[in-house]
Order: sequence, then C-alpha cells, then structure tokens
Amino acid sequence: MTKDKIFEEIDKVFDNVIRVRRHLHLNPELSFREYLTCQTILNYLNGLGIEGKVISETGVVAKIGNGNRAIAFRADIDALPIKEETGLPFSSRNDGVMHACGHDIHSATLLGVAEILKKYEDYLPNSIVFIFQPGEEKLPGGAKRILEEGLLEKEKVEAIFAQHTDPETEVGKISLSPNEILASSDELYWTIRGKSTHAAEPQKGTDPIRTSVAIVNALYSLAQSTKNPLEPVVLAITSIQGGTATNIYPDVVKIMGTLRTFNESLRYEILKKIKFVSETISNAYSTECLFEPILGYPSLVNHKELTEFVRKIGIEVLGEENVANFEKKMWAEDFAYYSRVIPAVFWFLGVKPKGYNGEFYGLHSSRFNPSEESMKFAMAMFVKIAFAYSN
Repeated sequence: MTKDKIFEEIDKVFDNVIRVRRHLHLNPELSFREYLTCQTILNYLNGLGIEGKVISETGVVAKIGNGNRAIAFRADIDALPIKEETGLPFSSRNDGVMHACGHDIHSATLLGVAEILKKYEDYLPNSIVFIFQPGEEKLPGGAKRILEEGLLEKEKVEAIFAQHTDPETEVGKISLSPNEILASSDELYWTIRGKSTHAAEPQKGTDPIRTSVAIVNALYSLAQSTKNPLEPVVLAITSIQGGTATNIYPDVVKIMGTLRTFNESLRYEILKKIKFVSETISNAYSTECLFEPILGYPSLVNHKELTEFVRKIGIEVLGEENVANFEKKMWAEDFAYYSRVIPAVFWFLGVKPKGYNGEFYGLHSSRFNPSEESMKFAMAMFVKIAFAYSN
C-alpha cells in the first residue's frame, strides 16, 4: 500500500479514532483494573467484525488475516494514579487517575489500524495479532503475564512492534535505535530495625537512623566501584522514613530506591552487593537489616535487523528528515519482556505540536497533553509494517 493510499485510509477512520481516544482518556483505569477499557476495546473491535478475546483478565487480543505467519502489534492500556490538570473538555472523570503516559493514544491508534487492516484483510501477507495489554505501569507487568499465558506461541507470532509517545519530539517525527534502548528497573526496599530510646540517652538503644545514613552513603559509592566507568547505572535512594519526634530515636527506618542498568549480569551483581553491604553495616551498628528487592522489567533490546526495517518504513511514510536516532534512556518498559523472547522493535512517537514554543509537559505529568494529530503518523507506521513485513 502506497504512502498516499495509507493516509487516505487514515483520514477515513480518523474521526472514529479521535472519539475512542477521548472516551478512553475520559475513563482511565489503573493497572490490572482496566475493565471498562477492556470492554470499550472489545466493543470497537466487534463493531468492525473482529473477534476480540479477553486475556490476562483485563486485556484484549484480536487477530486478522489468513497468513501462515503472524506478527503482533502491542498497545498498553492502563493509566496512572495522577490527578489530571490539563483542563481538557474530556479530562478524566475518575478522580486521581489519568492517562498521563499516552496509553490512550497507543490504544486508539491500534484500534484505528485494526479498522483499516480489516478492510484489506484478504491482501495482508501475514496475520496480524493485536495485543491490548494491561498493567504496563505496575509490576509484575502485563507483558509478563501474557507471555506466561503462552499467547505468542499459540498465535505463532514471530515478531512484535510497539511505540511510545515522546513529548520531546514534534508531531510527524519518530526516533528509534537498535540494541539496548531502555534500562532494567528494580524496586529496592530496606527495613532497618533498632531499639527506641530517649535522644538524651542514646547508649540505651540502637539507632536505625544512623545505620540508614551509613548504608545510603555506602550505596552511592557501591555502584561506581562495581561497574566499568563507561557502563551506565542508576542506584537512587528516593525515600527514607522514620521517627516521629525530636527527642526519640525510632525503632524502625524504612528506605526505598531503584536500580537501573542495561547490563543484566551487572544488575544481579549489584543487587547481591547491596544486600551484603547493607547487612554488614547494619551489624556494625547493632541493628537489623531486611533488604527486599522486587525484580522489575529487564532492559529493552531492539532487534538490530528489524529496527533497520522499521527505520526504512519510517523514512518511506514520514520522510528521512523525520526519522531520528533514539538516545537510550534509563526509563523502563515491560515491552522488554517480549524483546527477550522474539524479535521486537519499540520506537518513539513525536506528540509535541509542531511549532510549539511554550512549556510542553512531559510523561507522567498531570498536564501531559499529547497532540491527537500524532496518531495519524503512528497509524501509518503500523499499516505500512503490516503490508511490508517479510522474513
């Protein structure tokens, strides 16, 4: 299908795409609670004559085409626990919940793609599996659940594609790069237990605050002393909670943080050292330390050859000047799980209005307001991939 024909078809369905996007934005739901979102997607697909099925309780999967091989397009569908402050006429009606990461854009885009491709189903060289995935924002991640349910094997999916809104890039542009592009992400939790006493009599207790300070100081140098200086690692302490008065040493201090890296072996080496260092320091201060990490998403790896294929698609439908290299970031995404089992490509979609000169709020902001025009270019990418993919 030619570029002109693709955008002609997009124009025909775009009003529908806008309506469903705004409905999703109006009714956001948190991770693994996307019941209304799930039903909205099912209703849209059913209206197209496409059979959708519920997967992982609140997700949807659908398939079109009669090819012996299949590729998958994935959109995440969950929202965030953020109170919306955009002032849009279709602002969230669910107080404290908002589509502040663009998952409504992702989902509406994919529904529009399904509407176009259904019309040309008999001409598709491959079957297309649409995955509307729950729970991207919350561990263990909806992608992990879907993989555990065996969807990719059942549908014989041999490659998977997805995108993410990028508020730093203008509408009409995308960016992508091969290999590791997003980091692994682990949640770190410590409980330091001491013995409470009056601040004027420290000798009668053990101080978990002093222990916590020593642990945190040691951890910030731990990552640097463990890794190659050229290896990017983030070990961040983001919360220390303990104590209720100026004259009392508390019994307990709780610490939270995150570990992020692109190197999987280094990831586990640092986690092991964090446990050892934390417990050793705690013992030295006569306190107890319970370190409880929660393993998060692995690093996201774009398949090298498939990324080049998508780059060529982008150049064809958007223009060479609108396809840039993505500078890898320490963000995390559960699409990484797919990328670990089959060839996968994840690209970034510009959603900043063209020529916008003011402050444009970023991902996870209560004022995040991506341009709906971006969905035309997102749809064009997926439609072209559907017709052009071969292996």
